[in-house]
Amino acid sequence: MTLNEAQIQDLYAFTRNHYVEHYDLQTELVDHLANDIEGMWKEHPKLSFEDAKQSAFKKFGIFGFMEAIEQRQKVMGKRYRKYFWRELKQWFRLPQILTILGLFCLYYVTFSSSYVAVFAFSFYVLIGAWCIYKGIQLNRQFRRRKERSEKKWMLEEMIYKQAGAITFVFMSQLYNVFNITDKFVENIYHVLGLAVLFTLLTLCNYISFQLIPDKAEDLLNETYPEFCL
Repeated sequence: MTLNEAQIQDLYAFTRNHYVEHYDLQTELVDHLANDIEGMWKEHPKLSFEDAKQSAFKKFGIFGFMEAIEQRQKVMGKRYRKYFWRELKQWFRLPQILTILGLFCLYYVTFSSSYVAVFAFSFYVLIGAWCIYKGIQLNRQFRRRKERSEKKWMLEEMIYKQAGAITFVFMSQLYNVFNITDKFVENIYHVLGLAVLFTLLTLCNYISFQLIPDKAEDLLNETYPEFCL
């Protein structure tokens, strides 16, 4: 005895009603519940679908699907970080590394001047403004994608919203930028450190807000073969 299409759709609705928002995790849980229900029917053919569904759900414990959601978030978070580091490593190979060296030299020269405080604040504001603009743009893209497909994939949400977390970390350092004074240039190691920091901030934000979202379709097809359907 197997589940029919109506019962499968009922299971999808059941997972949504229990706070599972992402279609990829819904599909995994529906498959698990369906196998469990069909296993019960082999032993108890007269067991109703509703009773079998509740029995299968009880096996997830008192917190329901929360543990499954947390585990999937960890898996997708690890996958996102893998994509991020893969992109990051490309910039330390030829010819991309020439761009990084040029960017570092620009920051080093400007931060070596007596106007280091002005330059640091100006660069910080420019990068921050670009990040906010891109964050708003990506959120709009994500909403439009969700409206078209009527489905939300966990990795897709991370690609389009993870950058917001990077912006928060970036903006939290505003206080330290305000504390930079003209005496900062007297220590070459301070100048080097600030140039490296701004170079990495620029690169990480560019990868998160531009490169990874631009490759979203390929990354999602790689992770979810059913996504392209």
